[in-house]
Amino acid sequence: MTGRAMDPLPPAAVSAAAELEADGEAGPPAADVPTSWGTEQTDPEPTRMQMTQGNPLLLTHSLQELLARDTVSVELIPEKKGLFLKHVEYEVSSQRFRSSVYRRYNDFVVFHDTLLHRFPYRMVPALPPKRMLGADREFIEARRRALKRFINLVARHPRFSEDVVLKLFLSFSGSDVQNKLKESAQGVGDEFQRCKLAARAKDFLPADIQAQFAASRELIRNIYNSFYKLRDRAERIASRAIDNAADLLIFGKELRQVAFALGSDTTPLPPWAALSSSVWGSLKQALKGLSVEFALLADKAAQQGKQEESDVVEKLNLFLDLLQSYKDLCQRQEKCVLHRHQRALHKYSLTKRQATSVAQGAEPESADRLESRIMEQENAIQTLELRTHFSLYCLHQETQLVHAYLPLTSHILGAFVNSQIQGHKEMSKVWDDLKPKLHCLFAGPSGAPTVPQTPQEDRLLPR
Repeated sequence: MTGRAMDPLPPAAVSAAAELEADGEAGPPAADVPTSWGTEQTDPEPTRMQMTQGNPLLLTHSLQELLARDTVSVELIPEKKGLFLKHVEYEVSSQRFRSSVYRRYNDFVVFHDTLLHRFPYRMVPALPPKRMLGADREFIEARRRALKRFINLVARHPRFSEDVVLKLFLSFSGSDVQNKLKESAQGVGDEFQRCKLAARAKDFLPADIQAQFAASRELIRNIYNSFYKLRDRAERIASRAIDNAADLLIFGKELRQVAFALGSDTTPLPPWAALSSSVWGSLKQALKGLSVEFALLADKAAQQGKQEESDVVEKLNLFLDLLQSYKDLCQRQEKCVLHRHQRALHKYSLTKRQATSVAQGAEPESADRLESRIMEQENAIQTLELRTHFSLYCLHQETQLVHAYLPLTSHILGAFVNSQIQGHKEMSKVWDDLKPKLHCLFAGPSGAPTVPQTPQEDRLLPR
């Protein structure tokens, strides 16, 4: 799980892998997906997770392959008034399914819960919080972005992307999508119950799986902390660009106010200024023109800030959501699987002691009931042991998916560098175009315009 080479597979695992390649995994094939939900899937991707031949534990997905699975947009649609409260709807569009559907936040909640039920040992990203009252535009926009990150991570996950509930959520256009999602989960077990490999997962795990799990968890925790700080700095950089845009716009407006303060057609100049009326007029016109240039500078700065928010900050947030889902999975694995196994073992030991204490002199019916309870608990423990091994098997694969997303760092840095280069280049051009227009602001003793001094020349002037 830390990225080192796997130990050689034992003979039993090699045999199991051969059977898996011959039979395929359990679960509904792509052809069984109902066609009434939208355009039929024509993507040639296999229904199984892409894996190294002979070892289903190892995955071979690249970042480009994951990103190419689908791109889903989530856009706000105009608010609708419900019976008592306004509610927000989103238009969710999938490139893969060529579909566009309307979804509410509660639809995402049911979809999220369905995924957790079907895939308890996979990275299911968390949903953004729901605010009942007082949701302002900033909160709604932040939630829209978070929902977009959520659905794209799900749509690109190798397991989720081939599951029937994803196509249902992205392409079913009826009004009762929540009921459809709930119906899809009824009578259908989770991944452990549907996967043929579940009973043999232990054969594929390395001997030191627990040590690898602990090392990977610590590594990803450190990666998360570092990317969290990067995201905060990227947010501040983008925010400064937007603040700079606002300051430049106000600066230009104030220049225009200065032009108005120098007098207007209805306000005559004072006698002491009448001698230089031509200079005053040129100055007024120049200040009005400069306000337009500063508005253009403000627009360029705002564009740079927005681009960094979408191309840098959002990609960092996407990766952080993925890392957080891995951390949540580790917590579920410990609390739900390992602790449940420990409780079952404890309950079994108590029943065994009780059976031993009443073995002598007990009635046959009582002894039979105790024996039946012991057998039931032994079966439950055996199932929990299989679940524990399968959960570690899934966790190992999810760790590999996290590492497959690591090259996203280069995408983020490239977007940041390109944004800075493009932004400074465009603003530099505006500043260069603006400089010649300053000449009329600097009048010499005779009233003729003079060229403004550069900072180097200004230091040579006598003080």
